[in-house]
Amino acid sequence: MTKTLVSSVTVLRLRAALRRRPKNIVRMAWSQSARKPIIGLLFRAQQHAARGYSYSVFQTHLMSGHVEQNVSFLRRFSSEVPASEQMNLIKQLRERTSAPIKDVKASLVTCNWDIDTAQKDLRKRGVVLAAKKSSRTAAEGLLAIAQDDKRAVVVELNCETDFVARNDVFQYLASSLAKLALSAKDPDALVFPFGPEYLENLSVNLDHPKLSGETTVQSAVTEVAAMVGENVKFRRGFMLSTTAHGVVSSYLHSCPQPGLGRLAGLITLEAEDNNAPLDALKRVGSSIAMHIVAAKPLFVSKELVSAAAVENERDILRTQAESSGKSQMAMEKMVEGRLRKYFEEVVLLEQKYVVNDSTNIKSVLNDLSKEVGSKVTIGNFVRMEVGEGVERPDEALGSEATANAA
Repeated sequence: MTKTLVSSVTVLRLRAALRRRPKNIVRMAWSQSARKPIIGLLFRAQQHAARGYSYSVFQTHLMSGHVEQNVSFLRRFSSEVPASEQMNLIKQLRERTSAPIKDVKASLVTCNWDIDTAQKDLRKRGVVLAAKKSSRTAAEGLLAIAQDDKRAVVVELNCETDFVARNDVFQYLASSLAKLALSAKDPDALVFPFGPEYLENLSVNLDHPKLSGETTVQSAVTEVAAMVGENVKFRRGFMLSTTAHGVVSSYLHSCPQPGLGRLAGLITLEAEDNNAPLDALKRVGSSIAMHIVAAKPLFVSKELVSAAAVENERDILRTQAESSGKSQMAMEKMVEGRLRKYFEEVVLLEQKYVVNDSTNIKSVLNDLSKEVGSKVTIGNFVRMEVGEGVERPDEALGSEATANAA
């Protein structure tokens, strides 16, 4: 009689415990895959009651590890973490990693709500997620500039949307890559373009609440891609140097914060006299860098325009002039006039100064030379824009539609 009573009490307590669980967990527990472990627990409770065990003794026996499969089942569907605490853990892990909330919750559930283990799990799974996204077009992003007295570096870090470009982790990585490129070994060339292979295997020390520690550039880019849920790529960079008595000036347009932007201009100004003051060169250099961003020059001077480019432009202008029906002499004058206009559009020294269109860049440099008492020349310049040259899906579809129509 006593054994039967203990058996009934034990079974009733187990069933009551199951009823106190959230509905979705009870539903999962009585699914086809989980029904056998529960029935097994009830059967074992009856067996232990028949042997004279109390409920507390049976509970101790369960926790001692004699029924490992069933204990694992109970731990997996544990309700020890309250719903409010679960939301707090999801929020904390989301703030730590910036990962999508769906992935954050899945990792916490998998790791039994251990936030540190879940963070490691997210980082491991992030590599796989980033690899799946690597084929998607990344034409948005930011340019980052780092510079010292004699050198300046601009790098392009791409993503898929402008929304991610505003993410603080993405912006921190872009700035870190520019600083790393500036501190890397000095290149021999004064103008040094480089691709992802130049940096991807270098070590970078990161110090950000969501991204810290020493790792390689390639691993850091992959980790940020996993955090933001988009394809992230380090695409390219340029380094500009001056070995003479001069300065490197830069300008960034559309800046979310200092050192970052969507359009960048770099220029080196050099004075012949080593005693010439450099403050004026820095001031004018920054202004001309802004001009470069706005006016999009292709060459420093007319002498640097290739003969092939000039002849090609001349052929186009001659064809246009022939359609006018004018005399040969008039057509030649027309071609030469339009060729001068071409030089004013693509040659930096010939362009109208955007700050004051009544003068050109050549005159600005002449005035600067008089101010510092030494001839000032342009060494090199670079203009970069986020996503330039990247074929976007809508552009590809448009080209295909145009071809089909033709």
